[in-house]
Amino acid sequence: MGTPALLLAIAVAVLLVLLVLLFFKARGQSDSDDEAWPFYARKPLSQAEQILYFRLVRALPEHIVLAQVQLSRLLGVRKGNSHQSWTNRINRMSVDFVVCHKDSTIVAVIELDDATHEQPERRTADARKDKALASAAVRLIRWQARSIPDIATIQSAFLPGASVNAAQPWH
Repeated sequence: MGTPALLLAIAVAVLLVLLVLLFFKARGQSDSDDEAWPFYARKPLSQAEQILYFRLVRALPEHIVLAQVQLSRLLGVRKGNSHQSWTNRINRMSVDFVVCHKDSTIVAVIELDDATHEQPERRTADARKDKALASAAVRLIRWQARSIPDIATIQSAFLPGASVNAAQPWH
């Protein structure tokens, strides 16, 4: 390798090192704790979800009611399957409510569907969520936000021997 080629190779290597250093410096600055971050506090539950939450708590006092839970906290991946690959399928998916026994065993998951659930991309996401929950044998109840069930309807959906009101579909 001649002197000009060697000098060119050294120059390219130095340039690459500088670019890598600049990349990491720029990346570090964007994650800096020195600057103000652009977050603000917002309510985790919509108005309709708040109404249903308090009805669930009143209707099911012997249960634990959790709101806005990630599917990855509810579903595990069976041995022999790629944990990362299957977890990625449910990444960023959550359910509106989880009703559990006092030992945290899941009784059912509740989704409160509003008009956005009629959109094609939302239907696709809902179908994936439904399939994931069904594969784990987790009961899913879907109620409409425009007709939030009353306490008696909620109790009838959860208490033994109770029948579910046909006006409040679940599956």
